[in-house]
Amino acid sequence: MEAEEIFRTVANRANLSREEAADLTRAVLLTVADRLSRGEIRELRLRLPAPLDESLSPSRRTVDKFGLDEFLRRISGRTGLNAAETSRGVSAVLTVLRDANIGNTFDHAMSQLPSEFRQLVWQE
Repeated sequence: MEAEEIFRTVANRANLSREEAADLTRAVLLTVADRLSRGEIRELRLRLPAPLDESLSPSRRTVDKFGLDEFLRRISGRTGLNAAETSRGVSAVLTVLRDANIGNTFDHAMSQLPSEFRQLVWQE
């Protein structure tokens, strides 16, 4: 799946504009990068289309431990979306990434996050 298709799908599922969906997708990846090991970030970068792979740049040298509420707060702060838009949008992004055919990489990345993060991925 190409980046533009990911943005369109996120926009449709989250009821956002294409630009908001693109910003949100990048913010989710950037924030996820703060929670993942460097090895997992490398794996995800290899599987994501350009320019999304560039969004996975860890801002810290160590894994930053924070929960779901802080995750959503950081994304809301990065995007300017309200709490409901952020929650719905993050669910859309994670679900689209799961479905984007990136192999087991998504599951490996999710396994590094607390179990409460799994509630964001839609079960279809």
